[in-house]
Amino acid sequence: MNFKEIASRIVESDSLDFGSIFSKSIELFKQVWVQGFVIVLLTFVIMIPFYILMYIPLIIAGVTDPEMLRSEEISPEVIIPMAVIMPIVFLGIMAVGLMLNAAFLRICKIKDLNLSESDNYFHYFKKEYVSKTVILALMALGLMLLGVLACGIGVFYMVVPISLFPAFLAFDKELSAKEILKSSFSLGNKNWLVIFGLIIVMGIIAELGVLLCFVGILFTAMLAKIPVYYMYKDAIGFNPET
Repeated sequence: MNFKEIASRIVESDSLDFGSIFSKSIELFKQVWVQGFVIVLLTFVIMIPFYILMYIPLIIAGVTDPEMLRSEEISPEVIIPMAVIMPIVFLGIMAVGLMLNAAFLRICKIKDLNLSESDNYFHYFKKEYVSKTVILALMALGLMLLGVLACGIGVFYMVVPISLFPAFLAFDKELSAKEILKSSFSLGNKNWLVIFGLIIVMGIIAELGVLLCFVGILFTAMLAKIPVYYMYKDAIGFNPET
């Protein structure tokens, strides 16, 4: 679908139903919890190099000057490179998260509609998606920064459209990063309270996995992402050929 068609569907759509999305998300989770677990593990594994990258200046300094590590103060020669690298690391982590979340939503669609497609966890790591995802990650970081500057209250508002980014990335290949941003705000503003409520409630339920010897959260974490699939499906839907 192109941007105009999506915008039209959002305007014409009914308001999202909290109870319906909640119950459907729980049911779908029973089918995709294994894939969700794999996504969580992949997220940890792929993000390790980014964290190593951030601490490279400290590691190098520790090797060349071991005495520095015993000191209570870190020299500017270490702090400055780390400060430069940190935004790049955050951008990379955000981009990886978006691509993996988009892959999970695609898997949700496959299971929900009983499609004969493979669970490709790296479907959105292709060249055609990477540049768009990096721009989206940059936009998300910028929006969160704006939210923080607005006395922190703006973060609560921004979390709704940002949470919809993976859905438009997953299901609307034709959209540019800018159009995904506009579509996310359009759908988010129309159903802000319902979406925010689902994010909070499902997030809390997903965190209950920590009660299972803490390891359980690895299996339940992706439950919080499933409602986004139904937010998109119920408001916009899929074309028969997609």
